[in-house]
Amino acid sequence: MVQKKTILIVDDHGLFRDGLKAIIERNANFEVVGEAGNGREALKMVQKFKPDVALIDISLPDKSGIELTRDVLKFSPTTRIMIVSMHSKIDYIVGAFRAGATGYVIKESASDKLLQGIKTVIKGDFFMDTSVSQKIVKKLVGLQEKEIKIPDDAYDTLTPREQEIMALVAEGHSTNEIGEMLFISSKTVENHRSSIMRKLDLHSMIDIARYAAKLGLINIDLWKE
Repeated sequence: MVQKKTILIVDDHGLFRDGLKAIIERNANFEVVGEAGNGREALKMVQKFKPDVALIDISLPDKSGIELTRDVLKFSPTTRIMIVSMHSKIDYIVGAFRAGATGYVIKESASDKLLQGIKTVIKGDFFMDTSVSQKIVKKLVGLQEKEIKIPDDAYDTLTPREQEIMALVAEGHSTNEIGEMLFISSKTVENHRSSIMRKLDLHSMIDIARYAAKLGLINIDLWKE
């Protein structure tokens, strides 16, 4: 009997974890051995199960998925990491692969690409569900340039969740849309938005868009006065 490959799911949204688990269970050779909603829980499960694959979201309540990737590999170097995120910007992708991830799937593609991605990273290959080829990914991983970092001290005071919400606000998404995308209430979105504006000393949605464009998070052409 073939031994099942063990998988850990790390995402702070229970409904999304359930969705990933349902997809994984389509393959009889895979088994979800644990679920975690934050980095601290994830590391406990990694030490306990030493999973073959860890599916990790970038935006977690206590640390970024990129930071967690490094931590997981310290405890379990043989675990393959695949990021499952809503972010498709190159800085997130480069950061994830440099941290040690070997797979990257956009959340909206998970239903179609997840199983393929898991099979690929288990074999030791890189997996991307975007137009970035394995050749380019390997080149990015091998770059000796300094880590990509947004050069702004104020931005660094934002939590990973606030950074995520700021980008969505800057792209023009409404409070309700953001809540639905992130599986949180509109009130929670509003609270995060108020915190973002306070920390960055911004006073309107246009200010947020301009600030995000200045840092290269969005294209300012998305907004016109």
